Amino acid sequence: MEKIGLIAGNRKFPILFSEAAKKKGYFVVAIAIKKDTSAALKKIADKIYWLGLDEFSRMFEIFKNEGITKVAMAGQVSPKRLFSREIEKDPELKKILNSIKDKKADTIFGAIAQKLAESGFELMNSTALLKELLPKKGQLTECEPDFSTWEDIYFGYDLAKALACLDIGQTVAVKNKAIVAVEALEGTDNLIRRSGLISGSGVTIIKVSKPKQDMRFDIPVVGLNTIKNLIKARARCLVIQADETLFIDRLQSCALAQKNHISIVAI
Repeated sequence: MEKIGLIAGNRKFPILFSEAAKKKGYFVVAIAIKKDTSAALKKIADKIYWLGLDEFSRMFEIFKNEGITKVAMAGQVSPKRLFSREIEKDPELKKILNSIKDKKADTIFGAIAQKLAESGFELMNSTALLKELLPKKGQLTECEPDFSTWEDIYFGYDLAKALACLDIGQTVAVKNKAIVAVEALEGTDNLIRRSGLISGSGVTIIKVSKPKQDMRFDIPVVGLNTIKNLIKARARCLVIQADETLFIDRLQSCALAQKNHISIVAI
């Protein structure tokens, strides 16, 4: 049985990846991040090691000792930890972060990917085993955007792409052809909450991939929690990038969105 290494961040993505890998016959060795990774992962992964960010260097030794050559990243680490003292305590992580030109997502993950490669590990496409969770272009709910919502979609899409190109964020909130909010380190859920407070009901959320999206890391992800936040914000529509957005719990999410008159479109 071939082993596969998993660097597991938060929420459900690492769990889904592990389930898919095991169905394909892989033995999953997970590096779980303390304070971020769900405890539910230990029921799925064949072997799990819990590490703090101050133990980052151990990851390479663990994968080597386990005889692993392929590694995947799934799930995020809380962005606020970028400013914590934890990263100062691990010499390898500190070295990586001090050597890069900036702290954009692609820069950080790219540097970690390079370190993995230098250590003899191949970083996999994180959606390689989950292709069925990447929606194709089209309407995902029965309720369709009305004319004014489509105007917001067309207005906001290129702006969202420009934001993603700069690696600032991947999501914008639009209402009446005005940019209500843009995503930065706080993440999509916080952006949705903020946009609801600013604009009231009727906002459209547009989440895209980067123009040259590296599918090994930091791919767009939406799911049931996204829909729940859209409901709280009284949003009108969610737009995602077709073929490059991981949609978790899609059937349940679309049903809940439909019930609350929220349209979902993949473009």
